[in-house]
Amino acid sequence: MSKLEVIARAVSNIKHALICGHIMPDGDCLGSVLALALILKQLGKEATVAGPDPVPEIYEFLPGIQGYRAGSPPEGDYDTLIALDCPVAERLGIGYRDLPGRDLTVINIDHHASTNSYGTYRYIDPQAAAVGEIIFDLLQLMKVNISLDVAICLYTAIVTDTGSFQYESTTPDTHRRVARLIEIGVPVSRINVLLYEEKSRMCQLLLSAALKTLSFSNCGQVAWMIVTRDMLRDTGAKDEHTEGIVNYARSIKGVEVGLLFHELPDGKYKISFRSKKTVDVNRLAAYFGGGGHLRAAGCEISGNINIIEKEVVAAAVCAAGGAGL
Repeated sequence: MSKLEVIARAVSNIKHALICGHIMPDGDCLGSVLALALILKQLGKEATVAGPDPVPEIYEFLPGIQGYRAGSPPEGDYDTLIALDCPVAERLGIGYRDLPGRDLTVINIDHHASTNSYGTYRYIDPQAAAVGEIIFDLLQLMKVNISLDVAICLYTAIVTDTGSFQYESTTPDTHRRVARLIEIGVPVSRINVLLYEEKSRMCQLLLSAALKTLSFSNCGQVAWMIVTRDMLRDTGAKDEHTEGIVNYARSIKGVEVGLLFHELPDGKYKISFRSKKTVDVNRLAAYFGGGGHLRAAGCEISGNINIIEKEVVAAAVCAAGGAGL
C-alpha cells in the first residue's frame, strides 16, 4: 500500500482525472470526490466527477455538485482514475467497474477494512472515520489552500459518515480536522439543518411505512425493517430516501443490531447492518458477501425475501449472543 506522501505526488502529476465514488453515493462519497475535484481545478488541472447513479436531493447544496455527471462514464482524455470510498471495483457500478483495468493510472483511497487491492496507488486507512478525513490530510500534505467550498464538502463528508460524531470511529483528530474546517467558515448550523431537519414528505411517508414492518428477535437484541418496491411506489419515494432508516431499528433500547432489507430495482435486496457496542457488523456482512465498518456495513443478496430475512436475522442473533428468532 502506498503512503499518503506518495498519493500526494501522484495527485500532483495528474493532468485530467476522472473522480468516482460508489453506487448510490452518500455524503462521504460525494463530499470527498467534489472536494478533491475542486482542489485539482484550483491547481490548474482538469477533473471530472461522475458515477452511475444520480445525486440524492439532500446533497444538492454541495459546491460543485452541478458538475457531477450521472450515467455512463463520460468520454474524455483522462490519464487518471481516482476511486474514493469504494472498497471493491464492482462498487464503482456498471460502466465504471471495468475502468481500473484500462490504460489509466488508478488512485484508490478508502477507509473500509474490507477493501480489496486494486489501483496503481492505494491508500486504505480503516481507522479514518471518513474518506473526507483522508482527503483533508492529503490536502495538508500538498500544502494547498482549503477554500470555503472545499471545506463545506469535507465537513459534509465527515459529519455524515460519523453519524454527526456519534460513532466509535470519531476521534480527537476528527474534531481537530472539523474545527479547522469551521474556522475556514463552514456554516455548521445551516448544513446540519439541510442534512437532518429538512426531510421531504416522501421520505417521512416511507419511514412511516417501514416502521410498520418493524420486527424483533425473541432475544430482543435484533430489530429489522423492510422497504419494498411497492412501498416506494405508494409513497412516491426514491431509493435514496431509505438512507438512515436502519438507524431507527438500531436506536431502540435493548437492541444491539439493527437491519434494513431494501428491495432494489433489479430484485436484489440491499441489507444495511448497524450495531451499538459488541457486534462487528463488518464481519457479519462479509459472511453474506458484503462488508463495511465495525458498526456499519452492508451487502446485497438475491433470492426470496422470506429466506433472506430468516438467514440474515439468524446470523445477527448469533452474533449478538442471543437465542432464537
